[in-house]
Amino acid sequence: MNATATTPSLPAIPDTLTRSVEDYLKAIYRLSPEGQPASTSDIAHLLELSAPSVSGMVKRLSELGLLEHVPYKGVQLTDAGRRAALRMVRRHRLIEAYLVQFLGYGWDTVHAEAERLEHAVSDPLVERMAAALGHPVADPHGDPIPDADGAIHEPACTPLAGMSVGDTAEIRRVDERDAERLRYLASLGLVPGVAVTLRDRQPFGGPVTVEASGERHVIGPELAQVVLVRSEGDR
Repeated sequence: MNATATTPSLPAIPDTLTRSVEDYLKAIYRLSPEGQPASTSDIAHLLELSAPSVSGMVKRLSELGLLEHVPYKGVQLTDAGRRAALRMVRRHRLIEAYLVQFLGYGWDTVHAEAERLEHAVSDPLVERMAAALGHPVADPHGDPIPDADGAIHEPACTPLAGMSVGDTAEIRRVDERDAERLRYLASLGLVPGVAVTLRDRQPFGGPVTVEASGERHVIGPELAQVVLVRSEGDR
């Protein structure tokens, strides 16, 4: 994916958004990392809801000016919707960082905790957290944290599975949603900031062998897709 740095305009966000609306906006943002439309079926799958429920909420969000329909493709966030989504993303990722750095949480437990807290904290509290953390640019899983103005920089990353044999890169991001997977990666030392070298690749989409901190590990193809790396040549 290409690196992007986006500073959206500042359209008005409705004064009060329900937890459900905030969850929808964040989910749609996740499903459209480069602004492409998100289908209602993908939204339903991610939020574990029925298609009729999603269709009803999509209509409501459109009426609020937070979504717009793309014929035959799905929906995409308006400027106001994107700004509201990024506000929630910022809250979530700063809470994760705060829980890990100051309260001793592990990176495998903070996602669920942040999902609960992100709807309750105030913006002033979030900014105090950011200041206490030194205004970090990424959360414990390597996901970029939007700034207070809604700008976010998405660094160009490649799945571990996309590396060539002999290449060395730094782990930058790991999907946060599976706690057991995070614990497994941590046990191998495969966490953001660690350099990995691809030593072997089995044919036909088989596992890869990586070396990190002097140790070699065999990684299955599914896991190798959700560990994102960045080499010096990436932009």
